[in-house]
Amino acid sequence: MDLDVFVSAHRAEWDRLDTLLRRQRRLTGPEVDELVTLYQRTATHLSLIQSSAPDPQLTGRLSQLVARARSAVTGARRASWRDVTRFLTHGFPAAVYRSRHWWVPTALLSTALAVLLGWWIGTHPEVQTTIATPSDLRELTRPGGEYETYYSSHPAAAFAAQVWTNNAQAAAMCLVLGVFLGLPVLWILFQNMLNLGIGLGLMSSAGRLDTFLGLVLPHGLLELTAVFVAAGTGLRLGWTVIDPGPRTRRTALAEEGRAAVGMAIGLALVLFVSGAIEGFVTPSGLPTWARIAIGVTAELAFLTYVYVLGGRAARTGETGDVEAAERSATVPTAA
Repeated sequence: MDLDVFVSAHRAEWDRLDTLLRRQRRLTGPEVDELVTLYQRTATHLSLIQSSAPDPQLTGRLSQLVARARSAVTGARRASWRDVTRFLTHGFPAAVYRSRHWWVPTALLSTALAVLLGWWIGTHPEVQTTIATPSDLRELTRPGGEYETYYSSHPAAAFAAQVWTNNAQAAAMCLVLGVFLGLPVLWILFQNMLNLGIGLGLMSSAGRLDTFLGLVLPHGLLELTAVFVAAGTGLRLGWTVIDPGPRTRRTALAEEGRAAVGMAIGLALVLFVSGAIEGFVTPSGLPTWARIAIGVTAELAFLTYVYVLGGRAARTGETGDVEAAERSATVPTAA
């Protein structure tokens, strides 16, 4: 495409659109129709220039022009409680459901890795000595030791807030860093599984595996599921960089990235629940079976939420991306 010829042919349309957008008075009916037509044509021109003859200065000018026209055509829009409800009942669960082919295998493989590490550490005393001295290990695993007092060492509310913040940051990092081919996600996931494996191994070698599971399961089921969802989604985002499918890489990353940002918000809410359980239920005086039952109930509620509400929304075409009206204005038609 000859850019100079293209600009000469369409500059008058762009100038006319700019003039209409600058009008202080209310536009007449014919002027509104003209504005919409020019907006659509300018969006098409922008798309053609970006794909055929990218020019930074011209692209910047037309991007601003299209954005202003889009705002004038669609009107200013404010978030409402309807948006929040739609996100919680459609967008977020659909995004998690659509990513299930990534986070479910991630969960299974990661759990297997944690169990394998726990077995290796628990059955090899020489490995345990590389973790801590024998006296420190006894202090960690004895009745009333650090593994048990950890959950009650701080006021419940402050502890829950700290746990929620740390876990939300880890989940967000998995989602954001996934774009780097998923490699940072694998490292974050390994660190989490290593910590879990160490606890499993040390407490099992001390004959107190039941105590450890009674402390971890109430909050750990939901917490780890949220981490697995974040990690699986991050890996999916990394794979999108390698293989965007029928979409352009830019379009694919934009769509999956917006969905990932939405998932970060949704998972923060999930981790808030698991943090509350860890802060108030795990160190409570409830029987072990009651604490585990609360954790299992929370986990089943989340999975039901994802597979029922999310599955239903995904089958209607919901992807977790923003609504079409909120996306970049490009019209894939010829000028």
